[in-house]
Amino acid sequence: MSFRRPTSSHSPQLPFARRESPVPSGPLPTETTLSGEVKRIVFTNPENGYAVLRLKRDLQAGEAVLAGNLSGVMEGVRIEVTGHWLDHPQFGRQFQVEECHLQLPTTANGIIKFLASSVPGISTKLSREIVKHFGLQTLDILEKEPYRLREVHGIGSGKLKQLVEAWQKSADTRDAKIFLQGIGLTPLLADKVIQKYGARSAPEIVRKNPYRLATEIEGVGFLTADRFALSQNIAPDSPFRCGAALAYTLDQAQQDGQVCLPQSRLFEEASQLVNQPVSALDEGYRHAMENGLIREENISPEVTPEPLCYLPFLYHAELQLAEVLRTLLNAPPAQGNVPIIRELPGGGRLNDEQLQAVHCALTSPVSILTGGPGVGKTTTVSAMVKAALLRGWSVKLAAPTGRAAKRLSEATGQPAATIHRLLQFNTKLNQFAFNLDAPLPCKFLILDEVSMLDVPLARSLFRAVRPGTHVVLVGDKDQLPSVGPGSVLHDLIHCGRIPVTELRQIYRQAEGSRIITSAHEVNCGVVPKLVNPPKGTRGDFYFYACEDPLQTAEFIASLVSRSIPQFFGFQPQEEIQVLTPMRRGECGTIALNQTLQAVLNPPSPDKPELTLNSDPPRIFRLGDRVMQTKNNYEKQVFNGEMGRIIEVNPSAKSFQVLFDQAKVEYQASDCKELLHAYAITIHKSQGSEFPCVIMPLLPQHYMMLQRNLLYTGMTRAKKLYILLGNESSVRTAVRNNTPMQRYSLLSWRLCR
Repeated sequence: MSFRRPTSSHSPQLPFARRESPVPSGPLPTETTLSGEVKRIVFTNPENGYAVLRLKRDLQAGEAVLAGNLSGVMEGVRIEVTGHWLDHPQFGRQFQVEECHLQLPTTANGIIKFLASSVPGISTKLSREIVKHFGLQTLDILEKEPYRLREVHGIGSGKLKQLVEAWQKSADTRDAKIFLQGIGLTPLLADKVIQKYGARSAPEIVRKNPYRLATEIEGVGFLTADRFALSQNIAPDSPFRCGAALAYTLDQAQQDGQVCLPQSRLFEEASQLVNQPVSALDEGYRHAMENGLIREENISPEVTPEPLCYLPFLYHAELQLAEVLRTLLNAPPAQGNVPIIRELPGGGRLNDEQLQAVHCALTSPVSILTGGPGVGKTTTVSAMVKAALLRGWSVKLAAPTGRAAKRLSEATGQPAATIHRLLQFNTKLNQFAFNLDAPLPCKFLILDEVSMLDVPLARSLFRAVRPGTHVVLVGDKDQLPSVGPGSVLHDLIHCGRIPVTELRQIYRQAEGSRIITSAHEVNCGVVPKLVNPPKGTRGDFYFYACEDPLQTAEFIASLVSRSIPQFFGFQPQEEIQVLTPMRRGECGTIALNQTLQAVLNPPSPDKPELTLNSDPPRIFRLGDRVMQTKNNYEKQVFNGEMGRIIEVNPSAKSFQVLFDQAKVEYQASDCKELLHAYAITIHKSQGSEFPCVIMPLLPQHYMMLQRNLLYTGMTRAKKLYILLGNESSVRTAVRNNTPMQRYSLLSWRLCR
């Protein structure tokens, strides 16, 4: 793979750094705070706030090159920054900025630069004349006695009015930025707040109710707003605080997969967050309800013994999803004969269960096909597509992830897309192109890997389906539920209104696979035989007893980098995937990704890289495997998509990732949406299959040891599955068939 430096306007070159900032000899300074006057802005990217500047440091300490998120910083202003030093391999020694606080300039030269760069209408020449006349009192004069600018030669009444208006506008913005950065917001977040509330109003709004930041500004959380509020002596039981805490608790719950929470559980968790008794939250709850932060559903005790509390957007998503599904289910059945397809290419035949599934697909508005690995779901789906085409129906195929869509297309010989790309998000209108008013142009729609479908995406999808369209939902009901809120497949199966076909017969080609048979054993509550093939022979299921997490991590690195490629021939970067139950811990994704990156893609002079300030620091290097963790409609890349870094431009703090269906450029500020993907959580692996899977299952994972987690991890492996851990952990996971309850009223709403 060759490295080509981007030359587009989005990736400008910075020749200054090599010339003006040679790498000094000796160790890096240990200081973490610098202050001084901004001498020159060298480079800035207004889209993401990234900038490079030269700082004239205080106390005759010389100059420093600063790089980082420095949105709104202007020449001449004084700043105080925190961060750390590094020796950039291309541009020399730089101070990587983590936090920045603005101050007004205090020197004549600083005031000249500040006025010229921040006040429209004041050129550098005029700025010198003003400062020459008023000296260090210039900013006070502008603030308190602006009419005195008439004393400066060349400023008449018209120019005076223009300058006073420009100064007032820039002063409002500057004061707002100083205030907002002073309470701990980054420059980029401060810009968002100013854009939302206006420069003049922002400080007053935030002082009055800091918790509006948490509910109205993306990127500002409850904890940040709470720190500032408490520093301003807000009452610990303030309705503002308690209401925001309740909304934050619901937000955290939806990130854990909940659509709603029982009121008692919501109050209990929020009371722990704010360290207040449950009774103190009543007024905050009323405040949150009145201000549209929480929506309550209070139905009969027979359905739920207490009110259920929703974030408003999830309440409407669940309600609308149920409405459109009821409309689809009430559509009249299709007329005409159903083609009977029993014979398959290659001499195979559909069994009775598969024939039933095909019949349901062509006669029912909505039907469900479920079953474990190796039971013929793919064969059945191919037969459904063939039968629909024989009836002259237009067919569309989709799945939640690009990998799943690709498998669906290969199995059926028909085009398949991700659900997001099927619906075609319009970034200008901020909505899907296909929706309730513009339905999808098809008569037959098959959706694969539906266990991954959450409530918001399901709402958008089914709102785009025209009544009369036949929809087939395909998925394994025993896998983990979706990463997002809800358990859509489970709720649709249990509502009783949709015909469900479950395939159970394991075919001969699958019976020889210990991966398949062991997965079915786990699903039935049977601990699989943890014995390996005889030495010198090859199998597809291996178990290695491991106890110590650190030694297990070292063993995984050895398996991925040496043993498996040598013995089985799998390519580490393309065909081997490590799955683990958790993100934290020695065998969590964070630690394993650092270890695996070091052995699979070590640093090299021909591999440019980008280092991000985080804990721990993250390095994105040419060739790294990465995963998108958030839907990004502007970039058209979605949660769970995996790709590889194919270009890195350190000077512009950007790189490009090649995904299955697109090449996407990332700036440093976008990288919070990316994780390294040498190791991923089992939850994130849904919808994907890998030739080889390595999975640790240790006592430290005890909170996650559940049957559906082990089952899901096993079924991700196509040719080789290696399980590491102890037998006790495996037995615990197999016997624990009580996964966390997900609160939702979708099934009940469908039956109304």
